[in-house]
Amino acid sequence: MDSDSCTGGPVWLIPLRDLDADARAIQLGAVAELELAPGQERFVGDPLRMALAGLAEAARRPYVIEWAGAAVGLLTLQAGAARLAGWPDDHSAWLLRGFLIDRRHQGSGLGTRAAAAAAEAAQKLTMRHQSGQSGVVLSVNEANPAGLSAYRRAGYVDCGQYTGGSAGPQRTMFRAFAGAPAA
Repeated sequence: MDSDSCTGGPVWLIPLRDLDADARAIQLGAVAELELAPGQERFVGDPLRMALAGLAEAARRPYVIEWAGAAVGLLTLQAGAARLAGWPDDHSAWLLRGFLIDRRHQGSGLGTRAAAAAAEAAQKLTMRHQSGQSGVVLSVNEANPAGLSAYRRAGYVDCGQYTGGSAGPQRTMFRAFAGAPAA
C-alpha cells in the first residue's frame, strides 16, 4: 500500500534556522511535545534538546518534520561531521542525525518519506552553498530493524558495520544525490 494513502499527504521539512523568532518558538513548542517510543532514548536524545543544539551550532541544520499541519518528528543535517556515522571522511557527505518520528506516528511511512526528503533538502543545501557533498550518510543501530527498513525504502544503501556508536553496533547507510555516483 502506498504510504501517502495511509497518512494522507506529503511530509514537509521546516528548517528551524530559516524561521523568524516567533515562528521558531511555535515550532520549538511543538518539538517539546514529541514523544519517544519506549526504549527509543537508547538511540536518540530529547527532541527539544536536539533542536536547540542544532540551532546553537552553525554546521547543523535542524528541521521539524511536519505532516497534516502538525509536527510529527525532527531531524538534523550536519556538514563536516560524516565520520560520526562511520564515513571515511567528514566533508563528502551530509550527516543525518537526531532523526525521530513521534511514537504516535511511527509505522505509518512518515519516517521513510522524511528520510527521502532529508536527502533532497541536503542536495539543495549543497547546490546553494556549493559545498561539494555527494549525498547523505547516517548510522542506524543494528537493533533497530524498523529504522533499517525505513532507510532502505528511502533509498539509503547499507555500506557496512560501524562500531563507533555509543549504543552498540551500527550500520552506516548512504544515499547519493540524484545525478551523483553511489558510494
